[in-house]
Amino acid sequence: QVQPVESGGGLVQAGGSLRLSCTPSRSTFNMGWYRQAPGKQREWVASITVGRVTNYADSVKGRFTISRDNGKNTVYLQMNSLKPDDTGVYYCRASSTATSLNYWGQGTQVTVSS
Repeated sequence: QVQPVESGGGLVQAGGSLRLSCTPSRSTFNMGWYRQAPGKQREWVASITVGRVTNYADSVKGRFTISRDNGKNTVYLQMNSLKPDDTGVYYCRASSTATSLNYWGQGTQVTVSS
């Protein structure tokens, strides 16, 4: 199986935290998290390479942390200090370094109430 499956979404109050998981996260895949708010385009949130180099959108820098556990074939997105603007469907993307193909998950809903 290559297509990622996300989990961990839910409803949280502003200022709270959630941790999203995405599996499988093969060691030869670069992994990324994206989100789509209602009525808006999907946007990139964070990414981690096979070499564990991480990058973040300015809107989440300092609040979100992406990490990967190759032993568990899982990538995580730890989200702290959540804001209502963080509400949306969060998608995991797996990008093969061998084929350059991208695989998307079905998404998990995150709702932050004010």
